[in-house]
Amino acid sequence: MTGAFAALATLALLVSCTGFFVNPTWQTIAIQPPSPAVAVGFKITLTAWGTDTNGQRSQITHNLVWDLSSPSGGGTVATLDPDTGILTGVSAGTVTVTASSEGVSGTATATVAQEVSTMTILPATNSVIDDGNSFAKFNVTSSGTDISSLVTLTASLNGTAVTQITCAYNSSDNSQHCTPASNLVPSGTSQNYLITVTYAGYTGTTPVTATLTVNGPA
Repeated sequence: MTGAFAALATLALLVSCTGFFVNPTWQTIAIQPPSPAVAVGFKITLTAWGTDTNGQRSQITHNLVWDLSSPSGGGTVATLDPDTGILTGVSAGTVTVTASSEGVSGTATATVAQEVSTMTILPATNSVIDDGNSFAKFNVTSSGTDISSLVTLTASLNGTAVTQITCAYNSSDNSQHCTPASNLVPSGTSQNYLITVTYAGYTGTTPVTATLTVNGPA
């Protein structure tokens, strides 16, 4: 009886330590790269990373399914291998990619870019007041076609990235808005920053840039 009681007590103790027996499950899934970009006719391999109930982050290599949503305007922007996560660009546009495992999903917006050899950013010089709200507008074209919605603009100073200036596409006026954080430039002074265009389909060798002058508040 004593042996049976000890065995039951041991079993109860082990069962109470559920964390020891239960494998951690995914809490969130993130796709890498987080904003995939590929040119038409080219491929990019996506990976999925999960954070489990223990807070550990690791790449998901098993029981993972990839899916691709159809664009609202119809047509085929890209194809996606549901097993390998290889995304192939078909036509210019954006599409939503989903990675799912164990009932948890993560999404990312993938951009497919048409190959272009030349790009122009306008205006070549612009300015903005450093008040935390004002922004400067830029448009990017290629052979007369506006591709502002498909590009990424980043700011730098003397070769160092300036994350206090954020640029994002605005659909209301079909342009990129670059907004400096408040107090980036001291009052009564100004600073020139380099704005660089990144586009997945750009085959040219010359960087496409503009100058943004940030003026400190009066």
